[in-house]
Amino acid sequence: MPETVLVIGGGPAGLEAARSVAAIGGRAILVERRGVLGGTPDESSYAALTPRMGSAQDALDELRAGVADPAIDVRLETLVTGCSGSVGDFSVSLSGPGGESSERVGAIVVATGFQHFDPGRETQMYGYYEYPDVITLPDAEKMLKEHTFVRPSTGEPPRNVAFIQCVGSRDRRIGNEYCSKVCCGVASKEAIEIRRLLPDTKVYIFYIDMRMYGYWENEIYWPAQEQYNVTYIRGIVTEIVGKDGRLLMKGEDTTMGRPLEVLMDVIVLSVGMEPSRGTRDVAGILGVDQNKYGFIATPGEPMDPVSTSVPGIFVAGAAAGPKDLEDTIGMAGSAAIRAVAAVRGQAPAQPAAAR
Repeated sequence: MPETVLVIGGGPAGLEAARSVAAIGGRAILVERRGVLGGTPDESSYAALTPRMGSAQDALDELRAGVADPAIDVRLETLVTGCSGSVGDFSVSLSGPGGESSERVGAIVVATGFQHFDPGRETQMYGYYEYPDVITLPDAEKMLKEHTFVRPSTGEPPRNVAFIQCVGSRDRRIGNEYCSKVCCGVASKEAIEIRRLLPDTKVYIFYIDMRMYGYWENEIYWPAQEQYNVTYIRGIVTEIVGKDGRLLMKGEDTTMGRPLEVLMDVIVLSVGMEPSRGTRDVAGILGVDQNKYGFIATPGEPMDPVSTSVPGIFVAGAAAGPKDLEDTIGMAGSAAIRAVAAVRGQAPAQPAAAR
């Protein structure tokens, strides 16, 4: 029986899953569609990690170093194009720079991640494709990684910056009814970074309700207000229009119950998570179920967050739904253990509550 685990996706979840497989004595084939490892944090040029502001580049370098192991076969610019068989003996077709190949593996870990919501796809209420100074969280990250933050239209530092939360999340009209979990924290982190770079710039965060969890409340939310004077406004933004070279935000201050019209220089849309194209494609190829939003379904939750509908195929990270980096790394380790156990024909005992 093949004693190898196929890991699909070279972002944080895939890197940690492959490293963990090797660490417990297994062998891994790690495939990544791009020519470099790192996934969305690399592709979107993340600057600093939420909530503790550590360098995203340093974290990715550490994860990449973890797969420099003879037990891990890394294949870049490679796609999974077919799959047959069952747990313990899958036959997987791969397409890479060297052409087509077939590999026999005992188990599979799907770590295909997410994509950021496109704020101009469904509605132009925010003017993302109309006004250059309306940007997204990833757009802001790219600037912050270069230790700068300017108005794209002029190249000058902004006087007023607004973040708008829940763009593409918690929205029944477009079918994304879920919370993307990290956007409130990331916006607060970026607001702190902007204030550090531009102490004279005023930063506002417009929210439906702030969703900080675990230690993020004290690590980001309160410091943003008390140390960096970021202003949080509970409100709904209904329209953005250009006015005198700036951006006029229209909406409602829901705390005060009154109309809201304010001029901003830059508006940052806090876009949520959606299943990546890779997640949707791989789900179809492997025959695993997806939930109503297109993420990989995990029918054993909450006691088993990594098993899919197909025995021997596991999922880690945001391929299964919105996750932060801590969730992702924890899931990757669990998926690796379950995959190696499946390869060796040793199904791990389930928790008593799940029996």
